[in-house]
Amino acid sequence: MRWQNEILMMTTDSQTVVSDATTRRALKIRDCGLADYRQMLRMQHVLCQERQRGRIPDTVLMVEHPSVITLGARQSRNRLLLSRTDLAQRHIDVVDIRRGGGATAHNPGQLVFYPILCLRQLGLGIREYIRTLERIGAELLRHLDVHSTTNNGFPGLWIEHRKIASIGVRVSRFTTYHGMAINIQNDLSLFDLIVPCGLDNVEMTSVLNETGERHSLAEVKHLLAGLLRDCFS
Repeated sequence: MRWQNEILMMTTDSQTVVSDATTRRALKIRDCGLADYRQMLRMQHVLCQERQRGRIPDTVLMVEHPSVITLGARQSRNRLLLSRTDLAQRHIDVVDIRRGGGATAHNPGQLVFYPILCLRQLGLGIREYIRTLERIGAELLRHLDVHSTTNNGFPGLWIEHRKIASIGVRVSRFTTYHGMAINIQNDLSLFDLIVPCGLDNVEMTSVLNETGERHSLAEVKHLLAGLLRDCFS
């Protein structure tokens, strides 16, 4: 299958991977472009198993997704404002997954990254890992002239009452998958079809919404890759 071939290419083709062999830990970072959510979910599952077996190093996938709504493990936070049938008629996929958190949305212009990391080797607990993702996201936003803060009890990043980044992770045998989504310049109207993270009265925002500035996603990904290497390699 195509996605299986992509996994093989990812572990063997140095041109598709950003890596730094001079650091104390190997870290592979791949820009997957615009990719279907279900395809990337299958890829994460395979890579997670490969990481657990020690066959690949820590790996991070960076991606944008076509419009999709994902539902997390906490059913009380999975709140759709349209039926699945109505969403399908709008060509919006709905995917049930097992990450933490509730309903969220992805679409082009939002930068998503999926770390496949061994927390035990990094010496991190789950809470420390989530705090690290928040620090990485906040530093990335700072480079884009956006100051964000955390909100105790609600993973992600905020600008006052507006949410700009969401985190939903899962850990299996010390290995992480799923990850973080940061709104750069995506169409925020997609979030009007859900109750984001199951939280009432949450307004979603983006870098574009806050600053009026558009950015090259390639440059933003380059910034993110450097921050990831600083933290995880």
